[in-house]
Amino acid sequence: MDGYSTRTMPSVKYHRGDTVMGRWPGSNLYYEVKVLGFEAKSQLYTVIYKDGTELELKEQDIRVGPELTNSSGFQPRSRSRSRSPGRRRSRSRSPARNTRRSSSRAAAAVAAAAITESAPLSRRDSKLKEMVEVRLSPLQPTLAAENNSNNKHENKDENNTAKKVNESEAKMEPEPEKNQNRYNLRRRKDDGEAKPQNLEITKVVTAPAVMVSNQLDFGGKIGAYFWLLFLPSWVLFVVLQVNLDDPSLINFPPPLPPLEAFWEARALGFVVLWILFQVLLYILPVGKLSEGMPLMSGERLKYRTNGFFAIVTSAAVVAAAVYQGVDVTYVHSHFLQLAVATFFLSVLLSVYLYIRSRYAPPDQQALGGSSGNVIYDFFKGHELNPRIQNFDLKFFCEMRPGLIGWCLINFAFALAEMKQQGLDTPSYAMILVNVCQLIYVVDGLWNEEAILTTMDLMHDGFGFMLAFGDLVWVPFTYTLQAYYLVSHPNPLSLSAVAAIVLLKLIGFYIFRKSNSEKNAFRRNPSDPKLSYLKTIPTATGKSLLVSGWWGVVRHPNYLGDLIMALAWSIPCGFGHLLPWYYMIYFIILLVHRDSRDMSDCRRKYGSAWDEYCRTVRYRIVPRVY
Repeated sequence: MDGYSTRTMPSVKYHRGDTVMGRWPGSNLYYEVKVLGFEAKSQLYTVIYKDGTELELKEQDIRVGPELTNSSGFQPRSRSRSRSPGRRRSRSRSPARNTRRSSSRAAAAVAAAAITESAPLSRRDSKLKEMVEVRLSPLQPTLAAENNSNNKHENKDENNTAKKVNESEAKMEPEPEKNQNRYNLRRRKDDGEAKPQNLEITKVVTAPAVMVSNQLDFGGKIGAYFWLLFLPSWVLFVVLQVNLDDPSLINFPPPLPPLEAFWEARALGFVVLWILFQVLLYILPVGKLSEGMPLMSGERLKYRTNGFFAIVTSAAVVAAAVYQGVDVTYVHSHFLQLAVATFFLSVLLSVYLYIRSRYAPPDQQALGGSSGNVIYDFFKGHELNPRIQNFDLKFFCEMRPGLIGWCLINFAFALAEMKQQGLDTPSYAMILVNVCQLIYVVDGLWNEEAILTTMDLMHDGFGFMLAFGDLVWVPFTYTLQAYYLVSHPNPLSLSAVAAIVLLKLIGFYIFRKSNSEKNAFRRNPSDPKLSYLKTIPTATGKSLLVSGWWGVVRHPNYLGDLIMALAWSIPCGFGHLLPWYYMIYFIILLVHRDSRDMSDCRRKYGSAWDEYCRTVRYRIVPRVY
């Protein structure tokens, strides 16, 4: 029983048989519904949509119906159109099973056209919130090609109405709202064939409500305090622990060095120089300008996706520096000071991000970081896409200084191993770790455009969580295997090397193949090359991918990621648990992400998600999990 059960209502606002406008979960679209009943305990109204879908909605997600007022902007309807789907003679299907999947998507597209026409008004008053009413009426069927969760959709039809939809489609796709706590999507019994539907749009402009998220991640407000303390402490622990002659956990905690050992001005200067160098490479007019996914406003941001150019240029500069006699092993000998300096900069960046987010307009805020609690919003990120003119801070930090820095640090550790162990070349184990992780990073930068469809870019705000993770967590904990091998060599036979390489290739193939299927499907689900893919349609107008690798497990990209992580942990041997930290952490991270995804998708897709889970039984590892 949720928190709403403890509240009481003075009266029931809507009654059985009332025709009202109900919001569809995960969007800002309102459809005509009929009230079936009210549950006092949960304070939820059971409503039925014209296509037969039943939902339980909160009162704030219901608005007055068209027959109650004309001044509200709703147009009156004829009596024959307002009948409940259950009273039709023809068969009515749940939207989750409807093979004509264009209604919800077309609504978003036509709404985009209506909003575009009124753009000057919106620009004059950015504080106005637009609400869309969607009407259903008979029309010839249209064809729609859709994709997986958070996907982009495109509709095809030969009539003029569908062409208008297709042209305006890219302008708007409502983002999921995470503050809806309970919706039950129930499938009605089939009693006839569903009739094709058309959508009429009436736009109503109302005063905006302040966005406040009630669904909090990572332990909520108390969890935010914990993670703000734990994350820096953990980085400090692994850096100090791996330096011990015996890094076993029985030697926990590692001794703390004197305070002066934590800070060096030169280390701060190197970090600042590295970040500025990456900024320069990012803003150079080299590479492709890619469009992000549609925001709630319908806008598509542009990103300079030249990450591969950046890492190649960075490698050339580092190679030239080594050739000129620069001692890159400084990174190993001053690893603690570099980590502290980067942490200091990540805190400054997080403070700046939070201060500027307080002045960001509502449509640029991240719902997940809009709890109203200062600490939680500082941690999670209050603004979705903070930019300085065209320079996107979140995208830059996600893909550049930390990720490319990861490879630079690994290279420095390889040179440090040769120096410390008296080797002419790095050991097989060090080469495997460097090469495996380099391939992983280079692949990410080569396919940099794919990150634009990820949870981090589309939904999470940019705050301490991502700033610290991108700048500190990635380069100073993901390099732990290479750091460990500097002082704790692990000889490998050629057969062991071959087995590890094979494991890496298998993981990389699964990771790249599944991601390619997903990203191609999100970008253009109507591509004839993807016609072989099977999907499950949903009531939101989107479809769930259930073929290829996505028919084996629900997250095949996670499976490939885990196999690759295993391939670069095995070279460190099994003598200590510490170099296996990445593997353990990654399992926890991916299971947590799967849990978040399951919760969001069940709320968003309802009965279609249940059907999807029955079709694809395993989450990450076939026959295991």
